[in-house]
Amino acid sequence: MTSTLDGWIRNFVDGTFVEPDPQRGFDQIDPATGRVLAQVHEADQVLVDRAVTSARRALDNGWADTPVRERTALLRRAADRIEERFEEFVAAEMADTGKPITQARELDVARALTNFRTFADVAAAAGQESFMTDLAGGRQALNYAVRKPLGVVAVIVPWNLPLLLLTWKVAPALACGNAVVVKPSEETPATATLLAEVLAEVGLPPGVYNVVHGFGGNSAGEYLTTHPGIDGVTFTGSSATGSHVMKTVAPRVRPVSFELGGKNAAIVFDDVDLDEALTGLTKSVFTNTGQVCLCTERVYVHRSIFDDVAAGLAERAQGLRLGDPNSESTTTGPLISQAHRDKVLSFFKMAEQSGANVLTGGGIPDLGSKLAFGSWIEPTLWTGLTNDDPVLREEIFGPVAALVPFDTEEEAIALANDTKYGLAAAVWTNDLRRGHRVAQRMRVGISWVNTWFTRELRSPFGGVGLSGIGREGGESSLHFYTEPTNVCVAL
Repeated sequence: MTSTLDGWIRNFVDGTFVEPDPQRGFDQIDPATGRVLAQVHEADQVLVDRAVTSARRALDNGWADTPVRERTALLRRAADRIEERFEEFVAAEMADTGKPITQARELDVARALTNFRTFADVAAAAGQESFMTDLAGGRQALNYAVRKPLGVVAVIVPWNLPLLLLTWKVAPALACGNAVVVKPSEETPATATLLAEVLAEVGLPPGVYNVVHGFGGNSAGEYLTTHPGIDGVTFTGSSATGSHVMKTVAPRVRPVSFELGGKNAAIVFDDVDLDEALTGLTKSVFTNTGQVCLCTERVYVHRSIFDDVAAGLAERAQGLRLGDPNSESTTTGPLISQAHRDKVLSFFKMAEQSGANVLTGGGIPDLGSKLAFGSWIEPTLWTGLTNDDPVLREEIFGPVAALVPFDTEEEAIALANDTKYGLAAAVWTNDLRRGHRVAQRMRVGISWVNTWFTRELRSPFGGVGLSGIGREGGESSLHFYTEPTNVCVAL
């Protein structure tokens, strides 16, 4: 049985797609058109329990003891199979998110392949430290660590980059010998389910990868995070939801890895290459319609070039092409849902109440009858705001940014760090020493200089403050998805 049949997107438990209960369906909606594409089977508590039980059984039946070379070979086969079914994944990603076809191809699906291959390489090359300890009488003791799988891991994935972030978590989890129960966002169920087909095709044992669909509270998300059989939770999403998940696992003292919200800053100094900075800012503000935790929403610009940056970025924003996601010329898609658009529009109202000057955007575009019921919104830029205004305090998660002038390096650093979040920052300058100096003073998990969204997947990634806890990427992922046992042998 396939993941989608007769208009249903199914749960996947113990190597099998589950026949849906007609009374437990919810709509998969195309964000670009507002059209219902399929019904998604919401997992009940019994089905979530079956998924966790099947994952535990898979571990006990030998998956946890499978040699690393066999697990990493399977990851590489999965990457190859995704590549063979590339356009199916592109179509599923577009159906889920409404994003333009060029982004789905060049970022989301392409990165899924890279995630599997990178973590296969990282796991295959990983080693452990060992230490010799001097004992009385001239003897020594050898200490070394043995890493074992964490166990059954709950993988909770957001809607903005559903396939990219799913594979970012699942690949290292499987490489380390864990079994996973995936709960994709209710907004974006398709690619996690399609991945189940691929992993079954390449020979992943039943129960190692499970998918349960549903919502958060009183649904699959809550049933999963409160299940006593879960050994750890990895979650990407809002700070509020992350805090709630942490509370649910605290009584059982389970490890968590959270990448949460952001209110990311960019600092533009007066010695910058203006064209390079504008190109970078356009990407960092508007990529994926601003629906990336790493996107820039606060742009601090040296006063001497403020007008030039403001005018140039507004011109770039007006050059973005909103429209049919299947068109190669479309650069910008819709927001994920009407509810999320209402949230973003509420910040438009707040900006107006705070006396903002709208450089461009500020409303809902007219894209014709075919797209009239989609969740579209105009790329928007403001000036005239300060760090005291709500628009610069709270994460909006849309194609928006406020531009604020500064006079000195110290002022710029203080403005950028004046936030309860701490995920990412970007520094734009042609002074190499200044770039290093300022980037290191940002209270964030990743600090770019003259670039944005450039990722080395072997490096640690995560946030501070309300932007998360823990690090993933490279060996940092291996550390989260395993538990070390120290072995001490007297020689």
